Amino acid sequence: VIPSLREWHQQYAGQGLVIIGNHYPEFAHEKDLDNLKAAIQRLNVPYAVAQDNEGKTWRAYHNHYWPALYLIDKRGHIRYQHIGEGAYDETEAAIQALLAEPYP
Repeated sequence: VIPSLREWHQQYAGQGLVIIGNHYPEFAHEKDLDNLKAAIQRLNVPYAVAQDNEGKTWRAYHNHYWPALYLIDKRGHIRYQHIGEGAYDETEAAIQALLAEPYP
């Protein structure tokens, strides 16, 4: 998923796309901020990543799966969700459609 997110960030950030990764650690060593920073650098992640050690954001979205992608429109509403890998063309089309919508 990260390569696609990286490409979308590079291609659409100038048009208003904001990608925020949510890191909900599975293992104890993943809770360490320095380890997360190292992983972000190692994986060349150019977008923001929130550290969600308590899982508050994970639960707020009623998420049970990884990876999960959510597209939120300019009004703050979830307009698209995809669970798992794949559907990259479909997701990119949804990104393009949401970016083309007028700002409220």
